[in-house]
Amino acid sequence: MPASQPKVGFISLGCPKALVDSERILTQLRVEGYDIVGSYEAADVVVVNTCGFIDSAVQESLDTIGEALTENGRVIVTGCLGKRPEKIREAHPDVLAISGPQDYASVMDAVHTAVPPTHDPFVDLLPDYGVKLTPKHFAYLKISEGCNHRCSFCIIPSMRGDLVSRPVDEVLREAEKLVRGGVRELLVVSQDTSAYGVDLRYAERLWNNRFHATRMKALCEGLAELGVWNRLHYVYPYPHVDDIVELMTRRHADGTPHLLPYLDIPFQHASPRILRLMKRPGAVEKTLERIQRWRAACPDLTVRSTFIVGFPGETEAEFEELLDFLDEAQLDRVGAFAYSPVEGASANALPDPVPEDVKQERLARFMQRQAQISAEKLERKIGSVQTVLVDAIDGDLAYARSMADAPEIDGIVQIQDGFEAGLKPGQFAQVHILGSDEHDLYGCVELPDDADDYLPG
Repeated sequence: MPASQPKVGFISLGCPKALVDSERILTQLRVEGYDIVGSYEAADVVVVNTCGFIDSAVQESLDTIGEALTENGRVIVTGCLGKRPEKIREAHPDVLAISGPQDYASVMDAVHTAVPPTHDPFVDLLPDYGVKLTPKHFAYLKISEGCNHRCSFCIIPSMRGDLVSRPVDEVLREAEKLVRGGVRELLVVSQDTSAYGVDLRYAERLWNNRFHATRMKALCEGLAELGVWNRLHYVYPYPHVDDIVELMTRRHADGTPHLLPYLDIPFQHASPRILRLMKRPGAVEKTLERIQRWRAACPDLTVRSTFIVGFPGETEAEFEELLDFLDEAQLDRVGAFAYSPVEGASANALPDPVPEDVKQERLARFMQRQAQISAEKLERKIGSVQTVLVDAIDGDLAYARSMADAPEIDGIVQIQDGFEAGLKPGQFAQVHILGSDEHDLYGCVELPDDADDYLPG
């Protein structure tokens, strides 16, 4: 009989890119015969993959490490906060080991030291796509690490380094494995998806009997061959994104889009002066023109973005510029944050910090303005039929997402007759939209007898 398998508890914090790091570590742990358990009590050691981007994330990471030490006592720390080991040791001197992001070898060495593996090749079998932390039907596909930008509010380059792109054939093979394993939606993530391949000089690699450049468009063309939803995140509005929008207008024979008409573009602000202080592109008029051009080419396009309010030096007039930009751009999905100083960010040295109460007041006004825009745009979808991907069934309801909705950050489509229609997670469905609010849509697979009470006209 094989020896009892060593057991590892795992906690993953932070962004989707950190989630992919966690999946890689978990896959290696399973390959080496470790059991992954869901409680402190059952674990021989606990690994915490931390976030260190903003102060609230740092505190959450430190609190989580402290909880793991209290409940288990044997804790290994990795991830972005691991680049600041002195901060972790100051709060929690008893952690077993600390490593930074993407340092998979150091994590495995620490686990080996704490709990040696007892690999049994006859029972330790994994699907070829490895361990996933997302539901079976969608997955994050990380195409690069690091970033070449030096935004004044961000410390990602100091944590994850400059841009390092994965060769395109490696990415496409991983995507292929995920689709074979049941994934129906691939969410492409990086720090700057538009810059993909620039560090490799767009080198060509062979995949599926054809050479593809390590370049954003060629990657998207390859992903389109897989016949699933492909969604792009963290896209900078460079001119070549026009070519990507053109791909979004193409359809397979079954109507599936080559590339979801969805762009996640972190604009961050709309005042040219504030954008310069952020060390971000500042041509706001060109940005608006580009959005209008994209929508003319692809009317179904969804544009989501994130913004920072209350950046150091932001005046009331500059905040009003941001509100005016919202009115003109009519973005579909928007997230916003009140500026928070991040240890190590150059923005900390900027003069004229905005008082906290003013930041919060501006954030509330910003979200109220965007809520009005979102409610009006979603109301226009009442009466339409939307293709959705089902995420979950709860009682009579099914919860799904349309092409315009990324998981966890956008809205949902609540399907009133989801259970009755026999829907299952990971299934595509056609839904008649009967209602909406500021964030979500409501509908049915089969139109109810009283549908005329809901539909416009």
